[in-house]
Amino acid sequence: MITALLLIAAVGILGWGFVKAKPYGTPGILAWLQTVVLMGPWLLFFGFSAAGIYLNLAGILLLVVSSAGAYIYLGRRLRATGQAELAQKRAAALITADSAVTSSAVTSAGESQSVSVSEASNAQSGATSSVQASETARTPSENAAEKAPEKTEDLPPIPAEDLAVIEGIFGIDTFFRTKTVSYSEGAVFKGNLRGQPAETAQTLSRNLAEKLGDRYRAFLMLDPTDKPVVVVLPSSNGPQPTTVGQKVLAVALAVATLATCLETSGLLQSFDLFQAPQRLPEVLPIALGLSAILVAHELGHRIVANRLEVKLSWPFFLPAWQLGAFGSITRFESVLPNRSVLFDVAFAGPAAGGILSFACLFLGLVLSHPGSLFQLPTGFFQGSILVGTLARTVLGEALQGELVDVHPLMVVGWIGLIMTAINLMPAGQLDGGRVVQAIYGRKTLVRATTTTLVLLAIVGLFNPLALYWAVLIVFLQRQPERPCADDLSEPDDARAALALLSLFLMLLVLLPLNPSLAGRLGIG
Repeated sequence: MITALLLIAAVGILGWGFVKAKPYGTPGILAWLQTVVLMGPWLLFFGFSAAGIYLNLAGILLLVVSSAGAYIYLGRRLRATGQAELAQKRAAALITADSAVTSSAVTSAGESQSVSVSEASNAQSGATSSVQASETARTPSENAAEKAPEKTEDLPPIPAEDLAVIEGIFGIDTFFRTKTVSYSEGAVFKGNLRGQPAETAQTLSRNLAEKLGDRYRAFLMLDPTDKPVVVVLPSSNGPQPTTVGQKVLAVALAVATLATCLETSGLLQSFDLFQAPQRLPEVLPIALGLSAILVAHELGHRIVANRLEVKLSWPFFLPAWQLGAFGSITRFESVLPNRSVLFDVAFAGPAAGGILSFACLFLGLVLSHPGSLFQLPTGFFQGSILVGTLARTVLGEALQGELVDVHPLMVVGWIGLIMTAINLMPAGQLDGGRVVQAIYGRKTLVRATTTTLVLLAIVGLFNPLALYWAVLIVFLQRQPERPCADDLSEPDDARAALALLSLFLMLLVLLPLNPSLAGRLGIG
């Protein structure tokens, strides 16, 4: 019943998205189709499950791969369509232009359309408010504002002489400034984006460095009304290096996490290590396996960050008795150039840890045999769609008994997948949150964070692990990551497909099998 209601709600959302997208013509429909493609695997999987049709692992992977390919294809069509419409609009404007003022207005309108097409490619409901804002016709008063920039408010922390210098970094071919608004932390420069976001951000940052050195940082981003603005902040307001006290805390948390990994290994073998320290050799293999997954996750972040010249803080591991660890918190210690870099660094950690975890899980299942170290109740395999389906494929009829003998590597891989999956939740500064922010923007992440926390609170009524994780997110990582220097340019479709794949696999790991589907699969 619940599954049916969720499916009806999802179809209703898609229908509402189509109604909103239709007025925008071909770009709106293509953006809506991308939303359909994103939701397709979920709808088909749960729809088939509700109808009693079982999809094996190969079928699930086929859905995901097909969805990713269709998303990339639609993204290319959307960009091609947007470029064609933009070229037609510019050509028509040039024909009718009869003065320099008119020419300037046409250029501004053309670039505004470019931004709207960029926003449409990330729309999740077909046509968002950002597209509507960027496509609104500009009034004569706005054209007049271009020709006569308003006076600057003179407020700290940027001195008036520096503010005047900063206003000189803008140009008619990059970002045409129409208004400067100072506030308690820096200054916001409003105006019209004339060049491509990536090139404009680089030019502004270069001009700022040439005039004022490294004292200030420029960010090209969207304001609350979804219009491009440039925000300039003092470098002192930027990311700070890890202090000595924080490094001491990081070491202490690493030691505590190793201790909880050892304790978890002992509890999995039905004894308390702290009460029987002489049994340390028995817990080392599993504890080291869990530690290896944590290290692989962290190395994934750091290898990619070093390649992209991004500085990271020391990792602050999060010990947990239930799993050994929840992962780690790692801060950015440098301003990121664009959202593609944010995605690459954020995705690399879960990719490395997840691949190692899946390898351990699969190898552990292959090595499992009667007499293996662990005996798990069959119902245990109903706790994860991915693990249950894979175990049924590898172990076959063994999952129809009351107890299943499994190799320790299988347990290590399973716990590793759970650690990876909870870090991929689309919330705040978790890896999943950073991935969502990189692909879909800050507003979408704020909504996703709220939804994730509500769901965790509901699940926490039955599972203390979910409630504990929700509390950690609220107090430590609920805020989005700071904007990139170029916060407008979107990552390519391949990255968007990887984001889709990671979120889909996260749900497959964390969502349990319902009893009826587990029975049809032959589990229990």
